[in-house]
Amino acid sequence: MRRFYNVSSKRLGKGINAIINPDSKKNANSSNRSGVNKVKINNIKPNPNQPRRDFDKKSLEELSLSIKNKGIITPITLRKSGKDYEIVAGERRWRAAKKAKLKSIPAYIIDIKNNSEMMQVALIENIQREDLNAIEEAEGYAILNSKYGLSHDEIANTIGKKRTTISNALRLLKLPPEIRKSIRAGKISAGHGRAILQKKTISAMQVFWKKIINESLSVRAAEALVRPLSKMKKIRKVGVKKGSTKGIEDKLIEIFGTKVKLRPSQVGGSIEIVYFSDDDLDRILDLLQSI
Repeated sequence: MRRFYNVSSKRLGKGINAIINPDSKKNANSSNRSGVNKVKINNIKPNPNQPRRDFDKKSLEELSLSIKNKGIITPITLRKSGKDYEIVAGERRWRAAKKAKLKSIPAYIIDIKNNSEMMQVALIENIQREDLNAIEEAEGYAILNSKYGLSHDEIANTIGKKRTTISNALRLLKLPPEIRKSIRAGKISAGHGRAILQKKTISAMQVFWKKIINESLSVRAAEALVRPLSKMKKIRKVGVKKGSTKGIEDKLIEIFGTKVKLRPSQVGGSIEIVYFSDDDLDRILDLLQSI
């Protein structure tokens, strides 16, 4: 008998266990686990939108050997797809089970309404297991944003992260391909990537990236090389004669790429920066954080 679980959007941000078995407090490693099905390996196909792209061959071999000796401790998660099943979470375990020449695999089968929801569940599972590198995670968010129309706020609420985390992750996709590849490979971190993004041209990014690798710079050291320069440039840009508010406003508009209004008062004053969308606000916040 196949058991299906309905996915509630209210439970998405709470993790894969909440989706599969929200009320159960039973030991998941019990041999009589409620809701676990045995599914034939050949009846399972991978998720084409799987956020995880890189599967280390050595660790896959090690997992395959472990499965041969001890079996699969944590069931994979599937959804029905025609006569077969599609992987929602657990492709690495499925691949290792195939290498171990298992005929069937323990699995939870959940009822997912659409591909957007499936992508969300797959992302949650991979992120919570820390299986994704920073670029894979960013690409997952990008699919939810561009293909399925989720805003940064909606992605953040679904995944259970802050909106700024989502926005900062997506910024990494603006890096040149070879730099993104080095983040995938673990040669540099996402923090290095954000420091590199403060360079304005692709050639400058590439030069700085090579410097980080050649000199084994820490994230803090890399940031120290770009932030003071960025700050000095912006201070020079607004170095206009006192009292010339129009000139200062023009310089600030040039820096932020949006309408800026200075509102002087008897003591000090305020600066009003206008934004026209959530993405525009994220762009402005990124500029401010780089100072």
